[in-house]
Amino acid sequence: MSPPLVLLLSGPNLGLLGARQPEIYGTATLADHVETAVAAGAAAGLAVEHLQSDHEGTIVEAVHAARGRAAAIVVNAGALTHYSWALHDALAAFDGPVVELHLSNPGGRDAWRHTSVVTPVATAVIAGLGGAGYRLALDAVASLLAPAR
Repeated sequence: MSPPLVLLLSGPNLGLLGARQPEIYGTATLADHVETAVAAGAAAGLAVEHLQSDHEGTIVEAVHAARGRAAAIVVNAGALTHYSWALHDALAAFDGPVVELHLSNPGGRDAWRHTSVVTPVATAVIAGLGGAGYRLALDAVASLLAPAR
């Protein structure tokens, strides 16, 4: 039997991690964070599949394709967090746990970042813990899935 699948989604501009605003997002690359998530998932008996896109529709289609295939979703939606009702609706139609993830603390930044349209459909939110958030997100998924396993 294969391990439960966790879809890890990375939204717009996250491909620039390590170079974009390192004073806010740190110097680790997206590949570094994905490696952390994959290792944490493996330690918890979970498989992790990652997708990064700068295109809202691609992220939404990935959520649709995860229905019935993935046990959980971890999403760092980037700027989509604050306005993508399409992502909100897609995540609302997903029947497993959804963990919203942010490297920085959006509530401590620009006022426009204080609103998340993902939070109302997320099971949990991890924010402001930098790269450690990726490990914590997979630990949270493992905990949330434990009763079902």
